[in-house]
Amino acid sequence: MDVTVPQLGESIVEAVVGQWKKKEGDAVAVDEPVVALETDKVTIDVQAPTAGAISKINYPAGSKVKIGDVLAVIAEGAAGKAAAKAEAPAAKAEAPASAAATSKSQAPATPVARAVAADKGIDTANVAGSGSNGRVMKDDVLKASVHPPVVHTQVPNLPATQLKAPTGPRAEERVPMTTLRKRVAERLLQAQNNAAILTTFNEVDMGAVMALRKAHGERFEKKHGVKLGFMSFFVKAAIEALKAFPAVNGSIDGEEVVFHHYYDVGVAVSGSRGLVVPIVRDADRLSMAELEKAIAELGNKARSDKLTLGDLQGGTFTISNGGIFGSMLSTPILNPPQTGILGMHNIVERPVARDGQVVVRPIMYLALSYDHRLIDGREAVQFLVRIKECIETPERMLLEV
Repeated sequence: MDVTVPQLGESIVEAVVGQWKKKEGDAVAVDEPVVALETDKVTIDVQAPTAGAISKINYPAGSKVKIGDVLAVIAEGAAGKAAAKAEAPAAKAEAPASAAATSKSQAPATPVARAVAADKGIDTANVAGSGSNGRVMKDDVLKASVHPPVVHTQVPNLPATQLKAPTGPRAEERVPMTTLRKRVAERLLQAQNNAAILTTFNEVDMGAVMALRKAHGERFEKKHGVKLGFMSFFVKAAIEALKAFPAVNGSIDGEEVVFHHYYDVGVAVSGSRGLVVPIVRDADRLSMAELEKAIAELGNKARSDKLTLGDLQGGTFTISNGGIFGSMLSTPILNPPQTGILGMHNIVERPVARDGQVVVRPIMYLALSYDHRLIDGREAVQFLVRIKECIETPERMLLEV
């Protein structure tokens, strides 16, 4: 039975083969993930339609494929036979490969060359020798230390954390950008080139929210089964500010302005392949507990590559929390076609003036990047002040004042 490229979503017709989770000869169960496909929006796991063994893989990692292409073939009910068949050639190939490796590792080198190589941390097996019979000379090692070879990896879709860095001083490595990373780059350039982006800043005292979490966090978690985080407070505060300043919840479509009378808030989360922005739909209709559950679920899906296109499409406003990585201050970039994005940052105890006295308070810097084509500076500043007021006096959100 064939493993084919499934429908990938609206307007998506091709993908790039990411990491194969199985190799030829491996047994698979029904609905077991076989390979990951990367599109310009999301990574999708393709599952086995039947139980059996992978008898053939048609597209290696990095290949471009279209909807309906046969990625691999599964021999139904032939797991043991296929595995045995695949192991035989592998065993035959093992001896020559190891022999070649041994030959390479034992490349001839002069005693002086070996000493210089050891001092510079260079493996003479990776140095081209200029002496007789390919013997590695001292000058060969010195030349390699100044001009190390550039390595072109054959597995470009592995996350950076899984790539093995080449050895040797001043080593370099070139890897093709993944489809997802290329799309992110395109969108960032699009945002910079097509919008008049400005950023305004403010600071917020997190003391009241932290006191609420300390007083009620344990009971909240027991009742709702989810922790009370900071993000739900900021989502609620952002919605209050969006209601007061609807242009920040709008978008520009040609020569028209689209005002959205619903609040689909994108929450930037860190996934296994980078930052993604899944959407919390109708966030204004959700309670604090429902918001926390929705955000936690989206975060888990992002880390396990389970996000769907539906989780990522749309959105009228975005919140990004660089503070979880220790960021003190940043200028977030718009997520087109949205006209506003809120950046949260690290909470740090800072000396501030209160009623003529210097006191130490937990302070977070906030940043609002906005499209100046639609939003005036006064509106942007007042929008951020509104969020500040809601966070510093969270009871205002309950009383809607």
